[in-house]
Amino acid sequence: MAQAGSTTPGEKPAEKQEQPSLRTVVGASAAGTTFEWYDFFVFGSLTTVISKVFFTGLPETAGYIAALALFGAGFFFRPVGALVFGRIGDKVGRKGAFLFTVVLMGVATVAIGLLPTYSQVGLISPALLVLMRILQGFALGGEYGGAAIYVAEHAPDNARGRATSWVQTSAAFGLFAALFVILLTRVTVGHFFGPDAFDAWGWRIPFLFSAGLLLVSIFMRMKLTESPTFAKLKEEGGASKAPYAEAFGQWKNLKLVILALCAVMSAQGAVWYTAFFYSQTFLDKFLKVAPETINIVLMIATAISAVFYVLFGALSDRVGRKPVMLFGMTLMLVAYFPGFHLMTQFANPALAEAQARTPVVVSSDPADCSLQFDPVGKKVFVSSCDIARSILANAGVSYDNQPAAPGTAAVVKVGDVAIASRSAAGLPAAEVKAIRAGVEAEVKAALSAAGYPAKADPARINMVGVMGVMMVFVIAATALFGPIAACLVELFPTRVRYTAMSLPYHIGTGWIGGFVPFFAYAIVIGVGNIYSGLWYPFVFTLLSVVTCLFFLPETRGRSLDH
Repeated sequence: MAQAGSTTPGEKPAEKQEQPSLRTVVGASAAGTTFEWYDFFVFGSLTTVISKVFFTGLPETAGYIAALALFGAGFFFRPVGALVFGRIGDKVGRKGAFLFTVVLMGVATVAIGLLPTYSQVGLISPALLVLMRILQGFALGGEYGGAAIYVAEHAPDNARGRATSWVQTSAAFGLFAALFVILLTRVTVGHFFGPDAFDAWGWRIPFLFSAGLLLVSIFMRMKLTESPTFAKLKEEGGASKAPYAEAFGQWKNLKLVILALCAVMSAQGAVWYTAFFYSQTFLDKFLKVAPETINIVLMIATAISAVFYVLFGALSDRVGRKPVMLFGMTLMLVAYFPGFHLMTQFANPALAEAQARTPVVVSSDPADCSLQFDPVGKKVFVSSCDIARSILANAGVSYDNQPAAPGTAAVVKVGDVAIASRSAAGLPAAEVKAIRAGVEAEVKAALSAAGYPAKADPARINMVGVMGVMMVFVIAATALFGPIAACLVELFPTRVRYTAMSLPYHIGTGWIGGFVPFFAYAIVIGVGNIYSGLWYPFVFTLLSVVTCLFFLPETRGRSLDH
């Protein structure tokens, strides 16, 4: 009989758990990350419905901006989650950190599907929604870094780009699943209960559906063991005792954090969220394309993108991470403005024709106009200028701003037709609503007479053209995003990899990328041109192109034990 603590021939020591295959590691990591992306993207894809359900007490424009800001709020807390779970991952282990994140994300998402509406409990409703979004962002902040690092620390040096690119595809699978479930629910509920049922209660189903996905994700991740690279480091006593101090208090590591943010993540957040989220906002709010059509376009683009993540990740194993990522961000930099102009011509040609034929001008006292930036959705913009601008923004109409004499009310000029706006400052809510409705009716009548369409005509939508534009965006986003996990993992030392890598990643995707729809939409309202919001992602992408070109080192083939 073998003595306690000994092993018989062929038996593995108790502390040496059998490592799962790379396929199992990639599958379990990607599946869990897909689930978390699904949870996060369901909210983003239902922004229009969310604004109606939880911000009923606000005007349409303010409610929509508040919903976009709330979508961004989840991203705001991602760096916090990155710091908390990064420290756990660098001190205790990778597996435990990203197992907990998937549970937290799932619980928060299911809870959103059960929340009362604004009409039921008033301000308590959006307050609870904010809390759930914070929990979602906090959880996702610890998820991606853990999954990417876990896969990379199992993968061989010469195939790390291809292996980690499957973690990148989880974003595509998550978004595709969210769009598919929403579309299926919208069609089914509408068929059996009427066209208004989805906005009334059907929107809850995609959130509640995540309960089943949560159980599958937990089951798969429970099968995993600790990554061999970290296990070896811990066994040798090399695990960091103070990840924050090492990652951000030592210049050799801090400069890598700054470099990762400026050279890679600034562009990643701007490019990816413009391609897959602001494009939805643009098609919906400005081009007035039907939600079902938008879902189909995004589902096709997202499904195709899954292939390109792996393609570009594998390509980076052959030619290097830097040239592939630089190609992606440069392509998007060039495509921003021409791409969205073409999208207008393809998706709503009547709008493009009307804008060219009959330009719209808002003549107003500059002091009467505000930027209408209100992340918390509490302020009501009721000056004559703000009312005129918000009406045009909701109609998806570009306009030029013309200064007027101080103290004069704003005037909307549609060709030769002039409509005087009115101020509702200091008036009761009912009168504010009536004034806005009166001005809006006159403006819409003038727009209609000038040939501006209320909605995109399905018969005139050039789907091939729209998909062509989206494919350019997809190639740019996947070329940048495909190799990123491998590049970031190789950039940082094992001792602080989870902490140091996660922070710049989630600042880029969370703060820069997550707020793309909010800031871009608000800029459009302030400036007047429906393409002006693109300057927000353009500037961040340009920063990364320059920084990546001149300062980012090539990391392909680096040993993770360096």
